[in-house]
Amino acid sequence: MAGGSRRRRRRLRERPPQAEEPSSPPEAAPASPGIRSAEAAVGEEPSKKTCVASGSTSSPSSGSHVWECPLDSMLHQIIALISSFHDLLAFRGTCRSWRAAASSFPSVYTFTFPPLHLEPDISHGIFNYKPKWKLVDPAKRALSLRFSAPRINPCRMRYLGCSYGYLIFSDREHCHLLDVYTGTKVKPPKLQSDGSSLIYYGFLVAPLTSPNSRLTLLSRTSIFQWQVGANSWTEHPLVGEPIHQIVFFKGQMFAMDFVQRLHTISVVPQLNIQEVAVVWEEGMLVGLHSKPWLVVCGDMLLLVDLSVSTDLLFGFPGTLRVFRLDLSDQPAKWVKMEKLDNWALFLANDRRNPTFSCMNPERWGGKSNYIYVPTASQDSDEPWTAIEVGQPVPNSTHRLSFSSAATAHSSPLNSLWVLPSLVYGVCQ
Repeated sequence: MAGGSRRRRRRLRERPPQAEEPSSPPEAAPASPGIRSAEAAVGEEPSKKTCVASGSTSSPSSGSHVWECPLDSMLHQIIALISSFHDLLAFRGTCRSWRAAASSFPSVYTFTFPPLHLEPDISHGIFNYKPKWKLVDPAKRALSLRFSAPRINPCRMRYLGCSYGYLIFSDREHCHLLDVYTGTKVKPPKLQSDGSSLIYYGFLVAPLTSPNSRLTLLSRTSIFQWQVGANSWTEHPLVGEPIHQIVFFKGQMFAMDFVQRLHTISVVPQLNIQEVAVVWEEGMLVGLHSKPWLVVCGDMLLLVDLSVSTDLLFGFPGTLRVFRLDLSDQPAKWVKMEKLDNWALFLANDRRNPTFSCMNPERWGGKSNYIYVPTASQDSDEPWTAIEVGQPVPNSTHRLSFSSAATAHSSPLNSLWVLPSLVYGVCQ
């Protein structure tokens, strides 16, 4: 028995080694999830997620997959194709790297989705001490969101405008900024002012998360500035006509005053206001006019004008006309545009509220060459109205949206268009 066992062990040692059986191939990498499939990830902690890419490696110890993140440039191309704010939320919720890519997106004006429609809950004719509002996405109207903010003291504060996703309120001493998407309140230090001139307009010069962000308040005689994080305000005298509207175009701040003169404003290293010499076409001055709107549209700065012919004042409120600022010559000039081509514009009666543009609006159900105002239409159940450029403005829209333009800077908060603060990258 012992001899047989030794012979069997000897034959096993002499037998040539056999090749190991091949292991089963690793599972194929799952396809990169689309925007809709990522919606389920919204609200989860990004730190617990890994990014999805086309390749994978297998860990020899655990067998789990480790995914490599796509380049930021590729992610930015994906962001440029997103057609709704809710899809952007889903994209941001996918993983930490995708969230960072969304925060560093080069410019808000290259987004191809519409702004949100904000409708305030106005009780007893005022925006009360505990503000509430509803946000509706024109691209996904069924996904309306309702928000409320912490109590505001004193309760009857003046509305000063909306900027970079924040509603701005103030009395003569205190100021509050409310994030339209989270309801978060930011309270700057107490404003030291003699109260001789009422503050009527407020805006941020950069997103609140930017190191260069400043809150600017305007009265008829002064400009007040608060560097975000500072303990005090600075005051500068304001000479000339009061400012009517502020927009940011190609790295500059442009302002329209109450007599339709165009200016550039810089705040660093010191406040500087320069008038821009602009020639108005003769046809721009025909008939009655409301205060115009400035709108940044891609690489163009546009002026939108509501013109009412004097001989058709009753029964024909007017038409919306669009002009493009041509800076190629000196002086610059406003050039009439017959059509907006594949663009849509968004504006509100109160010029302190932001204006927006959107390319290829058909992607989310909108219409090119139309201007959207946040006033309910009598022809549909939508809380806004779409007006084609050059066509008559409906009488109801004229009364509700444009008739109070001369006194818009003293009006309370009404419906407006807005993009939440998270849309604005920290790089802007």
